[in-house]
Amino acid sequence: MIRIVFLLCSAILILSCNNSTDSHGNSTAKTPADTLLDVVMDGHDVGMAKMGKLMRAQKEVSRLIDSIQKLPAKARDAASPYKVYLDSLLVDLNHADFLMNKWMEEFEMDSAVNNVEKRIQYLNSEKLKVTEMKAAILGSLQKADSLLKKKI
Repeated sequence: MIRIVFLLCSAILILSCNNSTDSHGNSTAKTPADTLLDVVMDGHDVGMAKMGKLMRAQKEVSRLIDSIQKLPAKARDAASPYKVYLDSLLVDLNHADFLMNKWMEEFEMDSAVNNVEKRIQYLNSEKLKVTEMKAAILGSLQKADSLLKKKI
């Protein structure tokens, strides 16, 4: 799965690299669709850069939950509020991971390239999805960092 994600990211990155010169070396102006695509890809790149950290946080939180479950009953009860918070954090981390994977599976780089109006509409909807995904990733990692008191 990680190889597929890496290959998809690499392909998207290569395709999104936009040299703003034509074949004669002249500068070309960006269209509104190009600008939107840049915003979408920038959001993706921010999220993707954090995926390794997100996976490490998922593993660490899962390990802590497992450790709490192995404690004697009295200690487990005492750690119950912490476990509830860890469970909530794991849900947030898993949701952020899900959003990234879902977006990458569904994103179509060449959607409506021959229809500017539809392309702009599509990229605006993708911008919203990427913004949500990026916020979920960054927010869950911030929560993990503050809870775990160390860099993951």
